[in-house]
Amino acid sequence: MELFKKIFLFYKDGFTHMPHWGKQAWMIIAIKLFVMFVILKIFFFPNFLNTHFKNDAERGNHVLENLTTIHQ
Repeated sequence: MELFKKIFLFYKDGFTHMPHWGKQAWMIIAIKLFVMFVILKIFFFPNFLNTHFKNDAERGNHVLENLTTIHQ
């Protein structure tokens, strides 16, 4: 447990003593990650398998068929 406390304090100390531009850079990174993983997932990548197939067997067969079939 002491190791986790030391690691936490290391990062806490690093972020509190970070210059202003460093905090802004981390904020931009956090916003970009949020947009990529939350907003884009919701609007552009719907759950195709859950909406088109009723059970796991049908989903598995569809995936297996698409992975093993050669399309020309």
